Amino acid sequence: MKTYTPKAGDIERAWHVIDAEGKTLGRMASEIAQLLKGKHKVIYAPHMDTGDYVVVVNAAKLELTSKHLDSKFYYRHSGYPGGFRKVALRENMRVRPTWVVEEAVRGMLPRNRLGNAMLRKLKVYAGPDHPHKAQVGEAA
Repeated sequence: MKTYTPKAGDIERAWHVIDAEGKTLGRMASEIAQLLKGKHKVIYAPHMDTGDYVVVVNAAKLELTSKHLDSKFYYRHSGYPGGFRKVALRENMRVRPTWVVEEAVRGMLPRNRLGNAMLRKLKVYAGPDHPHKAQVGEAA
């Protein structure tokens, strides 16, 4: 079998708006990853970016259990002695809820240049307003 490669002109990118209010983080992130990859399209090819743009609104109103808020941590290290940092999900949701959604989606995308290109099509906003109304086709 030959590998199907869609031409650049065949790829049509739509805009999807997802309201995160009351949704579970992981389930929503997997839906977003599928849209960014383009797996919902007939012309899907795993070696090309055929996905759509996704706008997530109300990221600050995600549905998370209190156990999950206190038991999930994000880790980072500066590279210096004593530079290890551990921040709970509760603190990250308070300070930067958009980053939490982006990280959840990033974990479900390929770890290469293709995944980076897909992630650039994700726009996350903490509140209900976003500047992409013209692309999405919403009434002003």
